[in-house]
Amino acid sequence: MTSTGQPNDTTPENNTADHSSLTQRAVNKVMNSDSLLFTFLRSIVSSQTASWVDLGLGFALFAWCGLAPWLSTAVGAFAGGIVNCIINYKFTFHAQGVSWRAVIVKYFMVWMGSIFLNSAGTQAIYSLIDGWHWLETIGFKPDGYYAAARLFVSLMVSWFWNFVLQRYFVYRPTRFDRTAEGIMDLLRFKHS
Repeated sequence: MTSTGQPNDTTPENNTADHSSLTQRAVNKVMNSDSLLFTFLRSIVSSQTASWVDLGLGFALFAWCGLAPWLSTAVGAFAGGIVNCIINYKFTFHAQGVSWRAVIVKYFMVWMGSIFLNSAGTQAIYSLIDGWHWLETIGFKPDGYYAAARLFVSLMVSWFWNFVLQRYFVYRPTRFDRTAEGIMDLLRFKHS
């Protein structure tokens, strides 16, 4: 008996049922909540999955198929982008009320912006810190300047460009959707 007079049921079966129920509720909360925190956590899973596809395919094409490094990288990045778009559509942002045709155009626009910001931002930060020789006194090597610039810019673009625009533009209905679908219509091959 507990102090409130209720029976104390601490059998292994009851504890397992309580733990399973608690686990299921936690999984449901993470999978279905549209809160910023849980959406961000799902976007991390999506991003990591796409990164593994990108890197894995790139390495495989280079090592086993003999493709040039630039082509292996490009094909891997393209495949990773497709995987990321699909996972985000179904899992991360639970897209509703927006057509996949509009999503493709909007995702491509954000993706191209991301590539530009990552490239230009990495170059800018690298150029900025390349002259900071005091960094060598705290253990940085000149070769590490690129890695530091790349990591910093990648995180900033990921959080403040990709996540924000995907959450509020790509996977949500917008006034731009009709224009995006028109772009898809123009790109579609028509047979006579």
